[in-house]
Amino acid sequence: MSETFQGYSGQAFSLRSEKGRFTLPPAFRNAVKLSTEDRRLCLTLHDKWNCLVGFGTKRVDDFEAILDKEEESAYKFGRDFDRDTRATQLNSFETMPFDDSGRFILPEFLRDIGGIDDALFFQGGGRFFTVWNPARLYEMGPEMAMPKAACRALEKDAREKGRKK
Repeated sequence: MSETFQGYSGQAFSLRSEKGRFTLPPAFRNAVKLSTEDRRLCLTLHDKWNCLVGFGTKRVDDFEAILDKEEESAYKFGRDFDRDTRATQLNSFETMPFDDSGRFILPEFLRDIGGIDDALFFQGGGRFFTVWNPARLYEMGPEMAMPKAACRALEKDAREKGRKK
């Protein structure tokens, strides 16, 4: 029986390697493999938070339904909705291959827009996951208490392991 995509959950951390690569952690890597046909990671800017959003290529199939739902909600609550702008936001992702170990190179423009330095924190979000510069996550409010606590613990462990090498 083959596995099916169940969404992204949990937290993970990755330090940039000496070769400038990050590693998509196993739980996220396995979920991306199940949600893509060509082992490609998609990353874009989150539409509200100061972080990146990751997903597999099959999520693109859901974009029209997402647009319909957001447009209907905006209409229902009397909010403005620009379908073209939102469609552009959804489709402005960059794809990058990752190897069997999950290593990938984060393009410079994504590092810039995400404020990424030497570390990534991954937070599951169901249909997608967020990718944070830890410093930007720590600036978030109390609604992000759990991700911030997980990030601090995972960052401490990763940096201690990095010093031992």
